[in-house]
Amino acid sequence: MKQTIDFKKWDLNSIFPGSGNSTELATLSEWIETELSLLENQLAAVSKFTTIEETHKLSNLLEKVGELQKAVSQISSFATCLLAENPSNQHAKVLQGTSTKLKARFSTVLQKFQKIVSELDKEFLQSSALKDYSFVLTQWQLEAALQLSDEEEELIAMLAVDGFHSWGQLYRSILEDIRVIVPINGKQRKCSFGQALGYRSHPNEEIRKKAFLALESELAKKEDLLAHILNRIVGFRIQTDQKHGIQHPLSMPLKDNRMKAETLEAMWQAVLEHKQPFVDYLNYKAALLGKEKLLSHDFWAPINDKNPSVGYQEGIDFMLRQFAAFGPKLEVFARSAFANNWVESAKRKNKSSIAFCAGFPLTGESRIFMTFDGSMTSLLTLTHELGHAFHNYAMNSVNGLNRNYPLSMAESASTFAEMIVLNAAIENAATTEEKLFLLDEKIKRSAMNFMNLHGRFLFEERFYQKRKEGVLSAGELNTLMFDAMNEAHQGAMDSISSRSWMSTPHFYITSSPFYNFPYTFGYLFSVSLYVKALDEGKNFEPKYLALLRDSGSMAIEDLAMKHLGEDITEKTFWKKGMDHCAKDVEEFIRLSFIKKS
Repeated sequence: MKQTIDFKKWDLNSIFPGSGNSTELATLSEWIETELSLLENQLAAVSKFTTIEETHKLSNLLEKVGELQKAVSQISSFATCLLAENPSNQHAKVLQGTSTKLKARFSTVLQKFQKIVSELDKEFLQSSALKDYSFVLTQWQLEAALQLSDEEEELIAMLAVDGFHSWGQLYRSILEDIRVIVPINGKQRKCSFGQALGYRSHPNEEIRKKAFLALESELAKKEDLLAHILNRIVGFRIQTDQKHGIQHPLSMPLKDNRMKAETLEAMWQAVLEHKQPFVDYLNYKAALLGKEKLLSHDFWAPINDKNPSVGYQEGIDFMLRQFAAFGPKLEVFARSAFANNWVESAKRKNKSSIAFCAGFPLTGESRIFMTFDGSMTSLLTLTHELGHAFHNYAMNSVNGLNRNYPLSMAESASTFAEMIVLNAAIENAATTEEKLFLLDEKIKRSAMNFMNLHGRFLFEERFYQKRKEGVLSAGELNTLMFDAMNEAHQGAMDSISSRSWMSTPHFYITSSPFYNFPYTFGYLFSVSLYVKALDEGKNFEPKYLALLRDSGSMAIEDLAMKHLGEDITEKTFWKKGMDHCAKDVEEFIRLSFIKKS
């Protein structure tokens, strides 16, 4: 029987009833606090493991840490979901504060545990009782070498709760409060930040331009405040890094992504050397729009008016068919997500503009937040977030401490799902005009990853270096942003927004610096996954699930070698992905030329 899917508000009550003030939620918070205290006492009593027989004791403690980690994530995700559906929810704001404190407390206890582990020898770590944790324990030993005294680490954690992380929360509040006036069909429409940003893909150039200028004007009013916030966030990171003996700002992001510097360098070098097809695309699209150079507010402009409108049911049915062609588990999982009301997709006022997937590891669930507006773009957003949720599903059988996969692999899973649906839509396009429209949508994603995100990376890298010398003014940040974006686009864009450092939330995520290269990594890595899926058909799904499960317990280079047979520290791996993406540009120009002829 065909499954009918309606616009439904997601079901959060099945996780915790109420709006952030339930008895169950309070009980879990108290349990976490109690267990952390007990664990701390156990660690103080043990202080060091000395015999192989004690590996079972250590294994039990590791299992407990994994359960605590899942519990902390459960509360954090719930607070995130409550604030997304209603940014004014006061209970959710209180819960967010509680969650931040629990994470800091957990981090402090974890660091004490890491210090004990750092003193263990190799024979101990390689015992059969600890084999499931060997990667995590090795990582802990490396991290412990950077740790300060317990007192200093506790002080830094305390300052982070009430200072550092608050800057990121303040930024999000400012963004949520932004309202701009955009003239639409002769009426003055008051729009949120997200709504105004959404007009960048409006078919009417005048509306795109006015929305762009309205946002620029509003951001200009807040540039000094936002510059202050960004300076404080980066300044805190620099100081804590220096305290820990870390000199290069990329050291921790690379460690967090379990990635070698050679891998990142090989990727960016391949991108840099193979940008020309995407420069050609930008120039060709400018000519199609009657411009000498592509204007910043025209980057996301549709190439024609053949945007296929997609009904919610129709879009879901199409997505499920493509998932089924890839493999049965992905299709069954997606159907289950809709059947169990995991998706918040209704178009309504007073909800956040940022799409995301939140994992609930204690109950083995996810929740997806987005707004479906009947466009192919919104269907792809939904698909992208389902890719994240499928990754969470793949980790359900993995113990708590091995579930922590890096951002780069998270973006690989989401982009891979999106690629399955977008490529199918291109292949099934009813007309040449529709195919051109969809190809343009796909190439914009490539250009975004190879140019815009490269620009963000260059900006952040240079900002960190300059911030060591002192605070940068809003004007200096504007110049830094413009130069980075102009370089990344190789001069192929006009009217580049020098204020995009204000409108890019990733710069203000206090938990994850340099949240830019993981997207480009994920995009190109997913290209390799997609090519393998085409070659192997449904036989690839079990291998893909195995890769996802291993993503929390292996270095990313080892993961690629084990499951793809590829050395990703070599530029040749990344070049293959760039060449594959360049074929889309060739096809786009070919079809456009035929159409004009």
